[in-house]
Amino acid sequence: MAKRKGKGARSEGDRNLEELRRKAVEIVKRLEKVYPNPKLELEFENPFQLLVMAILAAQESDKVVNKVSKEFFKKYKKPEDIANASLEELEKDIKSINFYRRKAKLIKECCQKLIELYKGEIPKDIESLTKLPGVGRKTANMVIGGAFGLPAIIVDRHVHRVVERISLSKQKNPDKMEKELMEIVPKELWTKFSLLLLNHGKSICKAKKPECEKCVIKDLCGYYKKSCG
Repeated sequence: MAKRKGKGARSEGDRNLEELRRKAVEIVKRLEKVYPNPKLELEFENPFQLLVMAILAAQESDKVVNKVSKEFFKKYKKPEDIANASLEELEKDIKSINFYRRKAKLIKECCQKLIELYKGEIPKDIESLTKLPGVGRKTANMVIGGAFGLPAIIVDRHVHRVVERISLSKQKNPDKMEKELMEIVPKELWTKFSLLLLNHGKSICKAKKPECEKCVIKDLCGYYKKSCG
């Protein structure tokens, strides 16, 4: 008969999780010294603007979206303005953005649904936000964390790359990685952790040429130990 574990016994999985949690906290501690005020690069004034901009930013640079949005939001100040505009007009106003035809359709449908379901008010929870066309978990978390300052794990391509390299998660699917990180990272650090890694992924831990020698967490990074150590 197998022996029962005592009350103080811990499984290997529990110990591994504790190690990952300590690692995540240490990463936040170090990176916040480098990026004392981490934030999204999208320049928005309210949750509505961030929601629209996050949809426009898919497969497009934040700089381009910021440039287009300055004039766009002078014309479209609330969800009703987008919902009532023609597709042709919306396409014209975002024409310099990649996949502008599809995105014009998405932001129009999103705003129509936003009015239908929530009377034009931006929800603060992921379940409600992901009911809107064009809004997946990444976009929803951007709005929750970026606009409302609530706990949110934002797994964009930069965060995904850094998390893989530092071996906090090996999940290829962003939604699965998000759920793993929700277990690893203390909830009160979710948004800060996401924004720190996002900033770090853009400035140091780049996709093609990561600047490993400048990295303050290289000793915690599996990629560095394998490729540069």
